[in-house]
Amino acid sequence: MNNQFKNRLEGFQKKLSESNIDLAVITNPDSVYYFSGFWGYLEMEFGRPTLVIIPKEGECALITPSLEAVMAHEMSWIEEICEWTDGLDGEWGTPLQRIFNKYGKPKVGIERDKIHPIISNFMQDQLQCAGYVDISDHLAEMRIIKTPEEIDIMRQAGQVDIAMCEAAIEAIVAGVPEYEITLAVMAGGTRKAAEFLTDSGPERLFTPMIHNLQIMQTGPDLHMVHRRPTVRKVNKGESVYLCFCGMIDFKNVKLGFDRQYYIGSCTDEEARLYDITIRAQKAALDHIRPGVTAESVNSAAVEIYEEAGFGVCYRTGRGIGFSNLERPELKVGDKTILKAGMTFAVDGAVSIPNGPAGRVGDSIVVTEDGFEYLTPFPKELRIL
Repeated sequence: MNNQFKNRLEGFQKKLSESNIDLAVITNPDSVYYFSGFWGYLEMEFGRPTLVIIPKEGECALITPSLEAVMAHEMSWIEEICEWTDGLDGEWGTPLQRIFNKYGKPKVGIERDKIHPIISNFMQDQLQCAGYVDISDHLAEMRIIKTPEEIDIMRQAGQVDIAMCEAAIEAIVAGVPEYEITLAVMAGGTRKAAEFLTDSGPERLFTPMIHNLQIMQTGPDLHMVHRRPTVRKVNKGESVYLCFCGMIDFKNVKLGFDRQYYIGSCTDEEARLYDITIRAQKAALDHIRPGVTAESVNSAAVEIYEEAGFGVCYRTGRGIGFSNLERPELKVGDKTILKAGMTFAVDGAVSIPNGPAGRVGDSIVVTEDGFEYLTPFPKELRIL
């Protein structure tokens, strides 16, 4: 695993050197893990940042709260781990200042849209540098094509997603509260994730727990996109929509996955909408292959919606991997050329205000001649 992180670092340092950037200050938790192998538990929500400082050549450093330093030493391959303590000696700013001093007035790379204001304000007010450069494009370019090792982890994450869905199917019966379905989802995903983890090396500190707040819509609220589970009990003749996006975070990999089921019966109108949803997603998936543009995948789905008399209210898909949203996006205006190794969440959805809706979503990886499902699970209309 260490070689994987070191290879990323070396590739990134090459980009820094080519751009004449002296060092990069990495603060976003997804990016911190991407380079260091360490993910903390506190972060800026508790006022306790972890930072990775990457020079254009030489060794990098990890700045982390002393509370988490022992974990950092076990999880990360980085040798220079700088600890800091709440309220003492300038906290995290002191080791950051010390590193900056080594370079005089360095040219500094940051993820402009992801750096926390507390950190960026400190850097601008307290540190001497020759200027700040947005390195978001550099990171996006590195992460847009997944390595075979990364894709293998995403396949495992897909199996966790499938286990979550299978558990939900078992739990969906008339009279059950929505939150009980989600509790089953969490348990099913956690047990599957545990099968892929070992109790040795850095991996022993990964959690199998699936615990993030699920997206779920049922019955008369099906049109309320991104609604959360409530105490409402589902009834016969209703539909249950399950979104697992944002729940799956396995080995710091994120996927997209959605399924919809019907309890006891399904109306003709519901079946019609679901068929449109499936056909639109299929049109997008059938279009995916190296050489096409991201926006053309979106256009393939839009054609199905428009033929059925519907408009479009959001993108057909998004890049996924170490963040819930990566580049490119399958939407109007994104002219990125697809390449083998890119990974996407690809959706289909139609909705009638205050009425029924149909939704489905999968994660895929682009292959040399098309795509491969990362979430291979049936999606034909199913009445439970």
